[in-house]
Amino acid sequence: MAEATAPGTGDLSSPVDAPARPGADGTRPAVHELGRRAVTASREMALAVGAAKDEALHAAADQLVARAEEILAANEADVERATRSGAEPTTVDRLRLNDARIGQMAGGLRAVADLADPVGEVVEGYVRPNGLVVERVRVPLGVVGVIYENRPNVTADAAALCLKAGNAAFLRGSAGALSSNVVIAGAVRDGLAKAGLPSDGMILVEDTSHEAAEDFVRLRGLIDCLIPRGGPGLISMIREKATVPYVIDGDGNCHVYVDAAADLDMAERIVVNAKTQRPSVCNAAESLVVHAGVAAEFLPRIAGVLTAAGVELVGDTRAVALAPGQVSPAADDDFGKEFLDLKLSVAVADDLDAAIGHVRRYSSGHSEAIVTRDLTAARRFVREVDAAAVLVNASTRFVDGGELGLGAEVGISTQKLHARGPMGLRELTSVRYVVYGEGQVRT
Repeated sequence: MAEATAPGTGDLSSPVDAPARPGADGTRPAVHELGRRAVTASREMALAVGAAKDEALHAAADQLVARAEEILAANEADVERATRSGAEPTTVDRLRLNDARIGQMAGGLRAVADLADPVGEVVEGYVRPNGLVVERVRVPLGVVGVIYENRPNVTADAAALCLKAGNAAFLRGSAGALSSNVVIAGAVRDGLAKAGLPSDGMILVEDTSHEAAEDFVRLRGLIDCLIPRGGPGLISMIREKATVPYVIDGDGNCHVYVDAAADLDMAERIVVNAKTQRPSVCNAAESLVVHAGVAAEFLPRIAGVLTAAGVELVGDTRAVALAPGQVSPAADDDFGKEFLDLKLSVAVADDLDAAIGHVRRYSSGHSEAIVTRDLTAARRFVREVDAAAVLVNASTRFVDGGELGLGAEVGISTQKLHARGPMGLRELTSVRYVVYGEGQVRT
């Protein structure tokens, strides 16, 4: 089983304090040993001052830019393998890097460095009648494990957020992006070293076998929080195999509901953007619901625009009837599916109640939008739709850490504990109580 290596930072397979032994959780030595190293680094990262963390992130950003040619060469090899193996175009799109995307990764590292350090933030403070001063203070989680598929930018984004929040970043990417990930990881590790922080504050597991993935998610006592970013197969494996605490970055069956009181020009802009701006990501719209009162006017109009943009439309019987030749009959499972492609389900709702009912039935709890000029309808939709993010008169594509002012995100949680929605710096910390007294004892 291969251990992680990072160019320019030494061979991570070198021995540490004691010989590697199988963990009590049954994992094999290599992954377990890397976990131990992450734990050791996490203790130093938790004590790092903000200036050192920021210096590391800026240095890592500089390294990404300096190594752009190396990154692109590695990425081209990944893309070529994916294309040769028959990968879907959306998969290749998520995998592909270019100068602009490398620049965005570097910019993301610098943006995170410029954010306020959450560690040590006093969330709440008060004084008890007996004089005890009670504070709730943000502290790092420890070792944050991220397991992800075919998106090399996640290597930089996840590492930046974990490190800024005082954690060790323990990453396991997919085989498809391995060449890219190794070079990007090397840049981050060099950034840590240049700032005098432990290189092991960021560790990439290079063994991309299924067995190594299962080992990774069973590192109980080593990984404090696991964040998976991938498709249904990965999420299913996590739910079945993981023995560490995890936060699910779930499917994005995102809806846009066009209300009877919608501005239809606005609705067209929002629907087109939500579906076509980047269809391969989790905050892209997958379902369109249109109020019956405007469906006869809006559906043929939006269907013409979307089909011209290459979007395949599938819908219920009324949607098919209103846009014949443009909307095909939907299959039984189309309304609950995350397509991650230029495909959209379409339904007609008799009223707001029916629209909310449709969203509730098929929502994955990610992001849901309403387009309306009716404030009462907007408030009802926001109150009654249960999702990590609810938008009024805006594209679902804004549900993103960078767009919402978090600097970046390590994932978008569709759970309700411990984080929900885009997971930025604060979501990568915990809160503990600190109590100051002057000799008080309990009676």
